[in-house]
Amino acid sequence: MCVFTKKINHRVHGVSRREDGIHNKTPCSSVSSVVFILKEYYVKRFICFNTLVVLIFSSAFLPAQDLSGVLDSSVNYTAGAGIAPDHSFGLEEYANLRLRVRTGDRAIFYTAFNLIAISGNYLESAAILGGANQSPFFASTPLIYGQNYAAGLELERLYFRINGDLFDTEAGLRRMAFGYGQVWGSSDFLNPRNPLALNARPRGVLGADFSFYPADSLKLTPFVAAPKNPFASGGGGFIPGLSLDNHWDRASLQTLYAYETPSGEAASGIHRFGLSVKADLELGLVADALYTLNPGSDDGIEGLSAGAGFDYTLLGGNLYILAEYLFNGSSSASAPAYGGSWLSHHYLYGSAMYRFNDYCGVNLAAVICFDDLSFSPFVSFDYEVFQGFSLNLSARLPLDQKTLNGGKDGELGPIPPRPDGSAGEAGARFLINAGARLRF
Repeated sequence: MCVFTKKINHRVHGVSRREDGIHNKTPCSSVSSVVFILKEYYVKRFICFNTLVVLIFSSAFLPAQDLSGVLDSSVNYTAGAGIAPDHSFGLEEYANLRLRVRTGDRAIFYTAFNLIAISGNYLESAAILGGANQSPFFASTPLIYGQNYAAGLELERLYFRINGDLFDTEAGLRRMAFGYGQVWGSSDFLNPRNPLALNARPRGVLGADFSFYPADSLKLTPFVAAPKNPFASGGGGFIPGLSLDNHWDRASLQTLYAYETPSGEAASGIHRFGLSVKADLELGLVADALYTLNPGSDDGIEGLSAGAGFDYTLLGGNLYILAEYLFNGSSSASAPAYGGSWLSHHYLYGSAMYRFNDYCGVNLAAVICFDDLSFSPFVSFDYEVFQGFSLNLSARLPLDQKTLNGGKDGELGPIPPRPDGSAGEAGARFLINAGARLRF
């Protein structure tokens, strides 16, 4: 079971398939293989070094620049289940560096990098995650091995923005988000979410959008995203679409249509229809839905991913409550068939966050699967030592019928099923993370 606390689209420490020989320590069959591996190793180090030089140079000499970021240091303990080790530990250093440079009055350049150093069960999980994946286009971070760690560098964002009088334009490797859902994000089909890792940073998507403003409260946004297969050159898999946003004093509405051009997975293409609404009343209300239509199949209701929930603040703003339900069709955007994570139909997320003062708070939350009555409660404590530096302690306990009364395994239990629905072999009975975060 993956135990990462910092992931990109919940899979940041995946292992690229072309490096399986290195990660599994398979002996090279020839001298040429050794030469290739060494060459690849030093090329990666050269790229990492030059990337850091560019960031440092940019922050020191470029005008109107803004360098910011976050550094997380964490320690993990996992009590394994199934064939996983009974007890395992890991260390992680994770940094996200973001650079923004203004050029003139209208143009802005953005870029962001992730720097990762891991050891112990973080690295074991990365190898398992990469080895179990069967797709050559799996989003993963290649790793370089040091003396007692493995390190990775990943380009997370690289795009520009043009601010016009009547329209705005963004293009490049960037976050393309849709919908108002806070937890499940049904409309956010380019980056399906996982509430077990709410702090994860979604991977960027190569694409562009053009936002027009016919009225003060109305926005029309044509967009296009590149295919998931980076080698696709015949036009298959491209995703053009259009979203419309309208805002009132206490409510907002977004409608969405996207068409994925025909490819090997869908010979007739894929249509996506989305609707998302939110209202700020005494309660904050939200509903978010996306229907995935593949003309080559008869999915019916199984093509629907829909979430609805509320949030509420009380006790003078010290207590924040959030709850959101998800219906997950087996052929929907939140299911594994189209990049999601969920195998069952009915889920509920609930959390209660309480702030003791301006520096210390606790969050109690749980994800529940109603289909098999499995659930995963977790708790986290945060303490801000001083501005920009905080400490965190979090723990999660996967539970299902087998854990409680000897019944069947559940999706959110200690040994979750595989993405194809078959029985799993490894997982975790208990996970705990302790970390420190520095913002700058």
